[in-house]
Amino acid sequence: MTQAASKTDKLKLKIPNKFEVILLNDDYTSMEFVVEVLRKFFNKDFSVAESIMLKIHIDGEAVCGTYSYDVAQTKVSQVIDYSRQNDQPLMSVLRELSV
Repeated sequence: MTQAASKTDKLKLKIPNKFEVILLNDDYTSMEFVVEVLRKFFNKDFSVAESIMLKIHIDGEAVCGTYSYDVAQTKVSQVIDYSRQNDQPLMSVLRELSV
């Protein structure tokens, strides 16, 4: 084994963990606002956003997207900040995917 080969072996990159961004149901936030958030922050078209909104309404939560930690955390913060600016209690959380 050459020295170059052993250096290459040590440089194996670890695949970053993925995190799901989840929206949670509440009794106050309007369905229209949830659809707006899904379109604005998760780039969903209207029919997909509506389907996810209904899943949130029925099941209490739904995954809106899967991202690296930094992107997922940013999306959660954006959703919460935007919701509060619009006097809505909509909550978003992230959950690490099991490997």
